[in-house]
Amino acid sequence: MKEILGTTGLVMNEPLLWEKGGNGRCGFSMPRRDVESSPIDEGLVGPVPDFPELSEVDVVRHYTRLSQWNYGVDTGMYPLGSCTMKYNPKVNEKYASLPGFTGAHPLLPPSMVQGALKLMYDLERFLSEITGMDTTTLQPAAGAQGELMGTMLIYAFLRSKGEHRSKFLIPDTAHGTNPASVSLCDFHPIPVKSNEDGILSPEAVAEVMDEDVAGILVTNPNTLGFFEENIREIGEIVHGKGGLVYCDGANMNAVMGIVEMGKIGVDVMHLNLHKTFSTPHGGGGPGSGPVCVKKHLEPFLPVPRVVQEEGTYRLSSEYPDSIGKVHGFYGNFGVMIKAYSYIMSMGPENLKKASQLAVLNANYVKESLKTVFNLPYDRPCMHECVFSDKKLNVHKITTLDVAKRLIDCGFHPPTIYFPLVVPGAIMVEPTETESKETLDEFIETCKIIANEAEETPDLLHDAPKNAKVQRLDEVTAARQPCLAD
Repeated sequence: MKEILGTTGLVMNEPLLWEKGGNGRCGFSMPRRDVESSPIDEGLVGPVPDFPELSEVDVVRHYTRLSQWNYGVDTGMYPLGSCTMKYNPKVNEKYASLPGFTGAHPLLPPSMVQGALKLMYDLERFLSEITGMDTTTLQPAAGAQGELMGTMLIYAFLRSKGEHRSKFLIPDTAHGTNPASVSLCDFHPIPVKSNEDGILSPEAVAEVMDEDVAGILVTNPNTLGFFEENIREIGEIVHGKGGLVYCDGANMNAVMGIVEMGKIGVDVMHLNLHKTFSTPHGGGGPGSGPVCVKKHLEPFLPVPRVVQEEGTYRLSSEYPDSIGKVHGFYGNFGVMIKAYSYIMSMGPENLKKASQLAVLNANYVKESLKTVFNLPYDRPCMHECVFSDKKLNVHKITTLDVAKRLIDCGFHPPTIYFPLVVPGAIMVEPTETESKETLDEFIETCKIIANEAEETPDLLHDAPKNAKVQRLDEVTAARQPCLAD
């Protein structure tokens, strides 16, 4: 690499809109009124907002300058582990913006939204086939909500059998929302430690599994980037005591077309369409967290469900054992369109190839950097690899310093300090969409930073220098938080 991607080029400052403009400016020509003007009644609507008055050029420059402050997957590599921040084909955005989809009101009669209902009906079956499960619901609006809903299904299933279990097993390599979800369903999370290979051992599960455990929530592949290869035996242990197996499927990007979760003992799992199936991820949403289940959990799925009768589709709430609604309407429908488009355009072979390339890229990064950063688990990984700052600590350089320096070098930092089982963790997920050339640039940059840690550590302590916002005083922010009234 001849030079780093980061630059000290022109980045414009930009004030708030209320600090710009002037009286009488307008960026839009209003049509002539055909009614008399009337003042706003403050008694009815409250204080009249003080809107800034701006010309068209003011508005265009404002948002163009703000766009310079952003970094997204269209800007460059986004190696956030356990997030699958991959490039998504723009054609899927095109289909999601078709007027027939975007203009459909949620209260339209089924006869006017047959295309939308068919898309949802077919997508449920695509996802069931990809995961090897029996049935799918698209209702959850995000992965975390899907995770909560899946736990609610287990609660409802056990309650239907007259059982009131109080515990749920949570591996130490789980996602952070896992213990929160089971707690919200009135289960007490029981931690289970992974073994020296970074995966669960059947012995560890058997030691804590009893008739008061409702089930186990396994992130698979887990947050260390390893496939839980003992999942069949673990499932037999849990099922043997009457519990159920929940798979957090947020990392499905590593195993599409390779693993059928329904055939290895999984009873319920959620997916993140905004990770694996083509919706740009970030910015707080929108998301989609479909839940796939085996037959014995199907009666408890939320309503309304999309059903087909004599070639037509409708929404039905005629399921007496359902847990009810978990989402008003299907407001994240646009995410489903993108997922449907992605699956249809890729087909079975290319969905599998996407996972194979994601795994190949992660192992390429792991092998290329394992002599640069400390590698706690030196074994083949799946979609992501986890390093630590152990080798850098001798130079008083931490994971945070590396992350900040990567910003100066033009790369978004990877996930840091997670998973918690690895102190000073640096988690990298390159995804399948990054070329070897881009990966080589990232690898070479990491090597340069490791060399700087030894020769010029102050450079890392002061990073980032080129970014719009430089390093924040996190200690003071934590000790003296500025809280709004």
